[in-house]
Amino acid sequence: MPGGVENGELGASLPAIASLNASYSQHSLSLPSLYFAPGERRTISDVRRTFCLFVTFDLLFISLLWIIELNIKDSIWQNLEEEVIKYKFKTSFFDIFLLALFRFLCLQLGYAALRLRHWWVIAITTLVTSSFLITKVIISNLLSKNAFGYVLPITSFVVAWLETWFLDFKVLTQEAAEERGERAYLAALNAASGQGPLLYPRALSDGQFYSPPESLAGSDEELDEEGHGRRAVTAQEKEFVRQGRDAMAVVDQILAQEENWKFEKNNELGDAVYSLEIPFHGKTFILKAFMQCQAELVYQEVILQPEKMVQWNRTISACQILQRVDDNTLISYDVSAGAAGGVVSPRDFVNVRRVERRRDRYISAGMATIHETKPPHGRYVRGENGPGGFVVLKSNSNPSVCTFIWVLNTDLKGRLPRYLIHQSLAATMFEFVSHLRQRISELRSVLR
Repeated sequence: MPGGVENGELGASLPAIASLNASYSQHSLSLPSLYFAPGERRTISDVRRTFCLFVTFDLLFISLLWIIELNIKDSIWQNLEEEVIKYKFKTSFFDIFLLALFRFLCLQLGYAALRLRHWWVIAITTLVTSSFLITKVIISNLLSKNAFGYVLPITSFVVAWLETWFLDFKVLTQEAAEERGERAYLAALNAASGQGPLLYPRALSDGQFYSPPESLAGSDEELDEEGHGRRAVTAQEKEFVRQGRDAMAVVDQILAQEENWKFEKNNELGDAVYSLEIPFHGKTFILKAFMQCQAELVYQEVILQPEKMVQWNRTISACQILQRVDDNTLISYDVSAGAAGGVVSPRDFVNVRRVERRRDRYISAGMATIHETKPPHGRYVRGENGPGGFVVLKSNSNPSVCTFIWVLNTDLKGRLPRYLIHQSLAATMFEFVSHLRQRISELRSVLR
């Protein structure tokens, strides 16, 4: 990074391998997919798209085998005339090609065009395929012609049943689970829709530490005031503010569904990593750790002055605050350090980040955005963050302790296998909180 680049702002970028996940990319000037109704999704699911690609592969592979068979003896045109024009059930491979075409048309129409969520189409195609191939093998003379008398029927039979397995055990099962989670999530969102954060008017601090105004519950009209200090003025700045609020709303809903968090892993200190499937955003990871210090100390080190985080957090290498939009919203450019012994190269991120102080907690929530001063370039792979951030919960009974929560939803891009990244994620999150504890210990020893 150039010498003029400041360090920090991890709150929205989220470190190294921690810049992983769902999922799901967020672009700055478009409506986040969270706000599309369940029936208004723009594209089919990833698993259904993979199924449709496999159905296309079925047709192309059978076609290729048939073309090769036509070229084994004599010219392709002579064999075409023999198998198509003078078609005979006992000696022609043409009907096996037509069978693959039949599967392709039925399955693409049913599961790509009409997006059916039932197994009856695949049941019909598999039943027709199996019956036809068994009959043909029994009464035809294909097995005595050449090797393709074995290859084509067996391949067609196996691929048809693989399609059945894929649809029944992967596509329909996964989509049903996502739909159940979506209904529960939207129900929770609707239940909490009457509550929203309200900015308390306060001017932007001129000091080194930026402290956002405390957020209180209030009306939507008051929400648009943005305080008497720095305010969003242009259409783009207002869009950044909207994105920050969107990310904050998602983080609030994740915190409200703690009973639905799925345990992933813990360490010897009692820190735990959980996961939660968020509709339209995918798998989100949550680190929860108990800290033996005041909440304000963690707030200062992780949220308030992220520029200094590179001094103690090895998972990030640089950060630059590109723009302070209003009292609560800023845009940051972050660079994560390489990880996994060089397998994961450094990534850079551009994020919108919203910071709020509430009576019982401090929150930094953000997600990926686009800023004209930092377009993608060849030095780094540009990653994208879904809604996520940091939360510091105060203790009502003991002000000298607090709970630290890290919500992580990111996509590293590139060609990294998602399962490998997910496996490494818990270790990376534990490493981060270990660095944080060490930093807190150093600060407390200095203050004594």
